[in-house]
Amino acid sequence: MSRRVVVTGIGAVSPVGNDAQTMWKNMLDGVCGIEEITAFDTSDLKVHIAGTVKGFEPEKYFEKREAKKLDIYCQYALAAAQQAVDDSGILGKIDENRFGVYIGAGIGGLNTFVNNTLGFDHGGPRKVSPFFIPMMIGNIATGNAAIRFNAKGVTLSVVSACATGTNSIGEAFHAIKDGYADAIIAGGAEAVVAPLTIAGFQNMKALSTNPDPKKASRPFDKDRDGFVMGEGAGILILEEYEHAKARGAKIYAEFAGYGNTCDAHHVTAPDPEGAGLARAIRIAFDEANVPDDAQIYINAHGTSTHLNDLTETMAFKSALGYKAYDASISSTKSMTGHMLGATGAIEAIAAVKAIDDGMIPPTINLDEPDEGLDLDYTPKKAKKRDVNVAVSTNLGFGGHDACVVFKKI
Repeated sequence: MSRRVVVTGIGAVSPVGNDAQTMWKNMLDGVCGIEEITAFDTSDLKVHIAGTVKGFEPEKYFEKREAKKLDIYCQYALAAAQQAVDDSGILGKIDENRFGVYIGAGIGGLNTFVNNTLGFDHGGPRKVSPFFIPMMIGNIATGNAAIRFNAKGVTLSVVSACATGTNSIGEAFHAIKDGYADAIIAGGAEAVVAPLTIAGFQNMKALSTNPDPKKASRPFDKDRDGFVMGEGAGILILEEYEHAKARGAKIYAEFAGYGNTCDAHHVTAPDPEGAGLARAIRIAFDEANVPDDAQIYINAHGTSTHLNDLTETMAFKSALGYKAYDASISSTKSMTGHMLGATGAIEAIAAVKAIDDGMIPPTINLDEPDEGLDLDYTPKKAKKRDVNVAVSTNLGFGGHDACVVFKKI
C-alpha cells in the first residue's frame, strides 16, 4: 500500500512567536529571537545568550494544576499540538484507532531531572516529586498528546538528537503512506536552555561566544563561531490525502519524500564529505519524484558551525548537482537559534509555509559567505519565489542525517 500524505495543520512555540503564523511572519521579517538569558545567572558561564521562548501563556492550554505536572518541554509540545489540531479541524472527523502521535525530543524533561536531582541531593528521597518520572521521560509529550486528543493509533517517540523533529515527521509520513494510520500529530519539542546544558555544549566548543545576541547566529558567514541554543516546539498534522479531501480540510502541501541515513563517522562531527546527508537527500528526492525543472527551497540545518555549514553545502552539491545552484537556501536558525529536538519540526513548518505563501525566509547576519560556500543562501532579506518543492535537512550527534521533501499540491 502506498498512499499520498498531506499537511493539514501546523502549530509552533518558538523564540520568534508562540503560534505558527506569528513565527512565520517574524521569520519573513528577519526578526531575531535570540537574547540575553535572564531566567538564571550566567556569570559563571562563557555563554550568556539563547533563543528563548518569550511570553508563553500556559493558562491558554492548561489548568494550573495540570501545568504543574508537565515539564516545560511538554507544555510547549502540547500547546503547539493544540494549535495544529485546531488548525486542521480534524477532531471528530477521524477514527480514534487510526489517529496517531509521533512527537520526539532530543533530551526531554531536563529541567525536571535537574530540579529533582538537586532536591534529592539536598534533602533525600522525600524531596523527589511523585511526578518526577512521568514529567521527565522523553516520550511523555507523545503520551500526553495521545491522551489529550484521544489518539489510539500508532504512537511513537523518536530520539535522534538534532535530527529528532525531522525523523519524527518522516516516520509519521511513512506510517500513513504505508496504511498504518489516517492522520498523525507529528513533530518535536525541547526546552533545555539551562546552566548544565550550556556548560556541556560550551565546554565542547560548540556554542557561539559572540556577546551580541542579535549577531551571534550567522550560518554560512565567514565570522560564524558556533551555534546558539534555542527552545520550543513544532507540530504538523499529517493526513492521508483522500481522507483530508473528503472532509474538506485545508491542505498546506503534500509530504512527498523522506530520507534517513547515518554518517557512521564520528559521535559529534559530520562526515567531512557530507556523504551521509547527500544520500538522505537523494533518497527523499527519489521517493518524492522531484522533477528536473522543480523550483526548490531548502531550509538548511545551517547551525552556524564551521563543519556543519561547509559539509551541508557539499552534500547539497553532491546530491543535487547543478540544481543546488538554482535552489533558494536559508537557515532560519539565524533567527531562532538551534532548537535541538524541536528544530526539524519548526523548519519543516517553514518549508511548508514557503510553498503555501511563495516566500523564502532569509538567513540574517550573512554578511560574507565563507570560502566554499557559494550557493544562494538568501542573505538578510526574504524574497518572493513561487517554489513547488520545499526541503528541510537536519543532522544530529551520532551521525544522524534526515531530509524531508514537500511539494505544492
